[in-house]
Amino acid sequence: MGYETGDGTVGKAIRVLDLVASFGRPVRFSEVLLHSDFPKPTLYRFIQSLTNQNMLSYDSERQTYAPGLRLLRLAHAAWEQSSLAPIARPFLDNLAKSVGEAVHLAQIDNGQVLFIDKRSASAGFDTLAQAGQIAPAYCTGVGKVILAFMDDDLRTRALQQQAFMKYTAATHDGATALSAELTSIRHDGVAYDREEHESGIISIAAPILIRNDVVIGAVSVATTTARHDLAGLEAFRPQLLKTADQIGAEARNWQSPT
Repeated sequence: MGYETGDGTVGKAIRVLDLVASFGRPVRFSEVLLHSDFPKPTLYRFIQSLTNQNMLSYDSERQTYAPGLRLLRLAHAAWEQSSLAPIARPFLDNLAKSVGEAVHLAQIDNGQVLFIDKRSASAGFDTLAQAGQIAPAYCTGVGKVILAFMDDDLRTRALQQQAFMKYTAATHDGATALSAELTSIRHDGVAYDREEHESGIISIAAPILIRNDVVIGAVSVATTTARHDLAGLEAFRPQLLKTADQIGAEARNWQSPT
């Protein structure tokens, strides 16, 4: 994490929030300091200010910091006002009941997939993807289908933001192979996750398009290789595409956050 970003005080404070949240658990100041390039006094000042503003909470017994309740209120407002989730929820519920598998709704943020809702009609398995979590775009069904339907300039920029880390043997390890698949996805209309992010988890994903075929998100049906194979995902295609079209029609006047 580079220290000089030109973002000013607000940008640096947000970077501290992101760092604390990235641990996924309450964290001590010493741990944050270990992973931050801010000098100790600067980091401490930011953390104290964020705590005073209830953006972070502090547990005095454990001496740990965690995202605060004010962030929760802001997240709830963002979910209601700036995400597809409220618009899509009834359609996702219908899809989950129809297919009997997990259904994910996602948008893209700085080259990464942000899962904004998850519905499941089965308690038999679960995926790593949960609402509010992020994942790489290059190795998830929802991420690849969004990339495929982006305009050329946005896609080029998003591809430059991919790390191409190998999560499984099936994960793309570079932009060349991924770009070839994105062309195929755009032609086919759906993308597949072939155990590229999680071993044993596969999915089929469709883009959510509004006017002029602008992609604003994606919806997927995810399952396990113990329940279905890749060919079996084809059975979900008609209902998946219908759901994506329904969400897109409902969101026609919804403005995607820049």
